[in-house]
Amino acid sequence: MSSRIKYFIVSASTCLTLLLVVGGVLGQGASNADDTLKHIGVFSDVVAHIKSEYVEEPDMKSVTLGALNGLLEAIDPFASYLNADQYKEYLKNKDLKRADIGLMLSKKFGYVGVVGAVPNSPAAKAGFTTGDMIESIKGVATRDMPLAYATMLMQGDPGSSVELSVVRVRQPEPQTVKLTRANVSLPSVESKMLAGQVGYVNIDALSPALVKEVAAAITKLQKDGAQKLVIDVRNCFTGSPEDGIAMANLFLTKGHIAYMQGQRVPRQNFDADPGKAITSLPTAVLTNRGTADAAEIVAAALMDNNRAQVVGERTYGDAAQRKAITMDDGSAIILSVAKYYSPNGKAIQDTGVTPGTQAAEAEVQVDYDDNGEPIPLTPEQLQQQQKKKMEDDPVVKKALEVLSSKA
Repeated sequence: MSSRIKYFIVSASTCLTLLLVVGGVLGQGASNADDTLKHIGVFSDVVAHIKSEYVEEPDMKSVTLGALNGLLEAIDPFASYLNADQYKEYLKNKDLKRADIGLMLSKKFGYVGVVGAVPNSPAAKAGFTTGDMIESIKGVATRDMPLAYATMLMQGDPGSSVELSVVRVRQPEPQTVKLTRANVSLPSVESKMLAGQVGYVNIDALSPALVKEVAAAITKLQKDGAQKLVIDVRNCFTGSPEDGIAMANLFLTKGHIAYMQGQRVPRQNFDADPGKAITSLPTAVLTNRGTADAAEIVAAALMDNNRAQVVGERTYGDAAQRKAITMDDGSAIILSVAKYYSPNGKAIQDTGVTPGTQAAEAEVQVDYDDNGEPIPLTPEQLQQQQKKKMEDDPVVKKALEVLSSKA
């Protein structure tokens, strides 16, 4: 390719980039507009040097795709850029109830990362946990793979399989794992009475129906004589922000629960309805790195309103409103357009909720075979591990100490 043609392509690309952003720039202040144009100029220079000086002729389609995905990941780990074909497939499948392996995903360091695994799902039985990195899905590298597309590849017919290459949190070498897809259902709310008339409620997932289960569990515990509550939302990453707001309201008779706001989304406040509160008992909320979205709204609302003590680890950091924005060529981006904020004005997205009392939880044991592959746990083994974890759970113990000190 001649230098003249290269110059024309680079110039045209730069002009196109300027046209795409100028609408947004014009709506900003002068200093912000100047800063944006400065960065666009740097981007244009980098593209020019890549095209003219890289050791070989670059595939500009791949370069552009990498730049777009890098741009989105830099601002939003849950964002996606889908080309026209991928977006068509996304629209075709997004509302279908397909078999799955039970993972919630985000982008991390360019690759697909695990937020959490639904209890009793194929992924949970294989030992997937928060922080695992998925290098490839069905032999396709997840580097620069749109997050929404990665989620689609996990889905399929019940009984079909999907092969993943995964780097475990505590294992440096990638492992190949073959999982069988299944119809994954959200686990029910579990509750019991601990010593000292402390009611314990374990919530692995949230939905409108599960919020009702939470309310029923708390009501029963109070009737059974509970004087304090421990609400466990560790590894609770499913559920909409609306579910989190509804659950937080069970504990609040007044005050702000959260508010939502974006660059083009006006602020919307979510305040407590006193008629929906069902308990005034002293409460501790347990969190960890797998606590996300709806459960984070609960933890932030109760902590900022001084309604509960939050105990455990900092949460994942995902509470936002997202929408698909289509491009003229049929491609689309899925982007967070508004964030949810705690009553004290802290954005939950990216930063998470930091507990007032830090406590690390016991690790769930995962055994590996001679090839380094995780040995799937049977339902009985899963129940036994959870029982052991509960009987000697340092986070629950710390929560009980905190509740006793506040008595």
